[in-house]
Amino acid sequence: MGKIAAYMIATIMLIIVGITIIGKGNQQNDGSVIAKSSEMAKKSLEQKQAPELNDKSDNAAIIANMSLDEKIGQMMIAGVSGTSLNEDNLNLIRKHKVGGIILYANNMESPNQTIDLLNEIKTKNVRNRLPLLLGVDQEGGEVSRLPGDLINLPSNKHIGEQGNGGYSYTIGSMLGKQLTAFGFNLDFAPVLDVNSNPDNPVIGDRSFGNNPEIVSDLGTQTMKGIQSEGIISVIKHFPGHGDTSVDSHLELPKVNKSLEELHRVELIPFERAIQNGADVVMVAHILLPKIDPEFPSSMSPKIIDGILRNQFKFSGVVITDDMTMQAITDHFDIGQAAVESVKAGNDMILVAHDYHNVITVIKALEDAVHNGELTEERINESVSRIIQLKRKYDISNKQTESINIRQLNKIMETAL
Repeated sequence: MGKIAAYMIATIMLIIVGITIIGKGNQQNDGSVIAKSSEMAKKSLEQKQAPELNDKSDNAAIIANMSLDEKIGQMMIAGVSGTSLNEDNLNLIRKHKVGGIILYANNMESPNQTIDLLNEIKTKNVRNRLPLLLGVDQEGGEVSRLPGDLINLPSNKHIGEQGNGGYSYTIGSMLGKQLTAFGFNLDFAPVLDVNSNPDNPVIGDRSFGNNPEIVSDLGTQTMKGIQSEGIISVIKHFPGHGDTSVDSHLELPKVNKSLEELHRVELIPFERAIQNGADVVMVAHILLPKIDPEFPSSMSPKIIDGILRNQFKFSGVVITDDMTMQAITDHFDIGQAAVESVKAGNDMILVAHDYHNVITVIKALEDAVHNGELTEERINESVSRIIQLKRKYDISNKQTESINIRQLNKIMETAL
């Protein structure tokens, strides 16, 4: 009995020691689980606060987690009303998750107000999956939207008269510096239209001239200058708005040229810029009946897929000119025009005016997918290009500090 009792006591002691060890181990494991849980919660919050472009997911993985509504939102660049965010503007960001916003002169009263507005837009977007493209028409010359006492950079016509590629690059760089200082990340410039029609009411001194070689060389250098400052450059207005006699803001221009004729003049600057790294092409609302008698270029698969994608091998983002121009609204329903534009090969639809127009376009694209007119695979192609563009330029919701106009002007004076 003594041996048995001793054995039983020893067994009990081993069991007690084992339980103690396990208990300590569980305490350690519990602490580890709590720490891991806390870390996961922290990461989850960070992911909610920062766009997914900061992680290692590829484009397909990001798209796979996006709803159809979110993907279509990314295909929109929308104008906003007022000088601060109202309920409609907030809906575009929070509910519809638009891919970009364009500001015009009536949105920008002063440098500080503009920075505050852009910072507010970025703040409201911070919980969305992807950051916003924030664009403006800052071409130099008469088309200079930024507010304040900035030195007005010369027009493209003036640059063309100098005929100096280095000077053109410098002007592009200065445009990029201006946009960076305000907090923008995209410039709807340069204009690559060859000004071949002296009666053209909309291009004029926005063009580098009437010689396609000069326009090509100087336009490409301006584009590269803008890009050198980390700003996305949008070349426009493909396939060429220079030989029109009416303003597409007011009417639908018609250009009776064949594809061969376009290749001899209008298309040269665009092809050259694409060969030199253009990221975004804006397509004009121009009817070219010898190529497509039904649709203007912005809605034409023969022009976008046929020329831009297939002939020029452009793999970047294609965006329409503003769909609220009368060239579109006087001849087409804006929603159906947007659907045709995507079918033709556009990745982004620019709707610069009126919240209800933006919503109409979004709904039309959603309906087109639901009824089979557009496939979701086609939508995914565009969203992938948009994500890739935002990745390339490291677009983020980073806030912009206050601007020093005097110092910015001094930099430009020194460079020029």
